[in-house]
Amino acid sequence: MCLFCDIISGKIPSYRIYEDEFTYAFLDISDDVVGHTLVVPKKHCVNILDCDSNTLNHVIDTVKLISEHYVNNCGYDGVNILNCSGESAQQSVFHLHVHIMPRNSEDGLDCYPVLTKKNSDLSAVCDRLKIK
Repeated sequence: MCLFCDIISGKIPSYRIYEDEFTYAFLDISDDVVGHTLVVPKKHCVNILDCDSNTLNHVIDTVKLISEHYVNNCGYDGVNILNCSGESAQQSVFHLHVHIMPRNSEDGLDCYPVLTKKNSDLSAVCDRLKIK
C-alpha cells in the first residue's frame, strides 16, 4: 500500500478538507504554506500519465471546488496549483496528487520556479512536440 492510500483508508490520520466518492483532499503536513492542500483520487494512480480520464476529471473538479472555496470563503486572493508526474519531475509520493497553495498578495511567497532562458529554437521545439 502507498502512503496516500493509507491516508485515504484512515490508517494514517490526516487533516481532511474535503471528501467525496472519488477524491480525498487534506492538508500537507509539510506546513510550508498555510493551507497547502493535497487532492488525491481514491483510486490508486501513480501519476497523471497512468490515470484514466474519468478519475482525472474528478480530481480536477475537486481542485476547482476547493480553490474556489479558498478564494470565495476563506479570504485568499488566489491559488497556485502544482502537479509533479514522474521521478524526473520531482514526484516524491507515487500516488497522483495535486497541490493547492492558497495565496494572498501580501504573503511574500514566491512559488514560481526561477528558470533560466534556454534560447531554444522555438520553431524546432514546436515541430518536435506538436501533436500531429
